[in-house]
Amino acid sequence: MTQTLSPQRERTVLWLLAFIQFTVIMDFMVMMPLAPQLMRAFSISAAQVSGAVSAYAWCAGLSGLLAATYADRFDRKKLQLTVFMLFNLSNLACALAPNFHVLVLSRAFAGMTGGVLGAISMSIIADLIPQERRGAATGVVMTSFSMAAIAGVPIGVMLGAHFGWQSPFYLLVVLSMLVWLVATRSLPSMTAHLANAPVPLARVLPELFGLFTVGAHLRGFLLTFLVTVSGMMVIPFISPMLVGNLGIAPAQISYVYLCGGIATLFSSRLIGSWSDRAGKQYVFRWMALFSIAPTLFMTHMPQLPLLLVMLFFPFFMVAMSGRFVPLQALLTTIPEPQKRGAFLSANAAIQQMGTGIGAFAGGLLVHTDAAGHILGYDTIGLIASALMFFSVWWIGRVQGAPAALTARSPA
Repeated sequence: MTQTLSPQRERTVLWLLAFIQFTVIMDFMVMMPLAPQLMRAFSISAAQVSGAVSAYAWCAGLSGLLAATYADRFDRKKLQLTVFMLFNLSNLACALAPNFHVLVLSRAFAGMTGGVLGAISMSIIADLIPQERRGAATGVVMTSFSMAAIAGVPIGVMLGAHFGWQSPFYLLVVLSMLVWLVATRSLPSMTAHLANAPVPLARVLPELFGLFTVGAHLRGFLLTFLVTVSGMMVIPFISPMLVGNLGIAPAQISYVYLCGGIATLFSSRLIGSWSDRAGKQYVFRWMALFSIAPTLFMTHMPQLPLLLVMLFFPFFMVAMSGRFVPLQALLTTIPEPQKRGAFLSANAAIQQMGTGIGAFAGGLLVHTDAAGHILGYDTIGLIASALMFFSVWWIGRVQGAPAALTARSPA
């Protein structure tokens, strides 16, 4: 059942959720460009920095599964505010870390909290926005990725270069606290899903495992896994490929991502509105097929000057991010309302595990030659494209519940 809000307050809530996701995405993305400074500060190898990044992803996946056991037992607002405050404390712990071991533990804690916030946000959207407008609402929230690429990561990298690797995390602490304070006043209380008696604690784990016995759930989980793996096999190696194969200076990589971020800032909302009009499955098929061409070009890229790379990258970013807008909107329609938080938390866990598996599988397929060139990237592109072809067929098996199940209820 959805809760009625005024149009102005609805927009406020959606942009508030977008800023919450902005802090989460910036927190995850900024670690990779900070790698050289972390290596110098703690006298560690690149592999150890990669371990800190993967600790976030694996803990986020684990926390998503755990959240499925409690996500529907609380007021969505209170749960979001509590987890967001814990996430903010994890960033403070990162900034204050005296050694690398404490930093890794702090990153693990950030994953356990940040990995749940996205699922709670999608549950809030599903509780507040009617099914026929969820594509547009999801598009607004997903502009958080664009904002992180345009402003968050470049600013974080610049601060890190001038004031030390800790400074981006201090910035995140300040931003998160400001957003948290606004959220305490702007987020409405959401308790309609609590109308039914909560699952007894003795049945929590059986209910969790039960999520993975429902055919509709499994079909949605597999689609999420396919899309995530196909993207994460390609994305982590873009910067090494541009530097090693094309000779682009590391400092110029931010210009490439800036162009892509600006494009997705507009495309996410347009694709969301399109999916509401034309159907979420239809739009996903087109975006998935469209993503294959830029994926193959990215992984088979010839020698190009920086300007042409900057002109191409928006097509890649729009295609890759555009698949998730109709996908996320469709996923909110699969479970029953009283199980929506649990389902989306489990789906977030699947997505995080897909992130780790995709990056790990890509790492097995690429290697660097003596001249610093990235080899094997073309094979990754072929595999990612094959996964996308399969997902275009598979989405026909992923069906949402009838719209009547999410009819409006009185405020």
